Amino acid sequence: MINGAHVIVHSRDAEADRSFLRDVLGFPHVDAGHGWLIFRLPPAEIAVHPTEGPEAHELYFMCADVEATVAELSDRGVVFTEPVTDAGWGRLTRLRLPGGGEVGLYEPRHERATDL
Repeated sequence: MINGAHVIVHSRDAEADRSFLRDVLGFPHVDAGHGWLIFRLPPAEIAVHPTEGPEAHELYFMCADVEATVAELSDRGVVFTEPVTDAGWGRLTRLRLPGGGEVGLYEPRHERATDL
């Protein structure tokens, strides 16, 4: 049956964002041809949230210690667009991709489905 998921991030500068994932975050990758990199991600979860507005999808990277991760990534030149906040279910922030997009980063405080 289903044996994985493929996440697509749309970017105004895909090459810069691919370089970021490869060189800054250090994600292993394969070249699917012509420099089209596909990255291995850490274990992932999916959640469905209710909305009254338009349907949208978000990407959050998870970490064990958000302050330590922010410090390490800041040393690598990553720009964070929000301070770390406590949402109860986790501590979170957002980081800017070189192409201009943003992704979330959070330290979960809830039980993780990746531990199943």
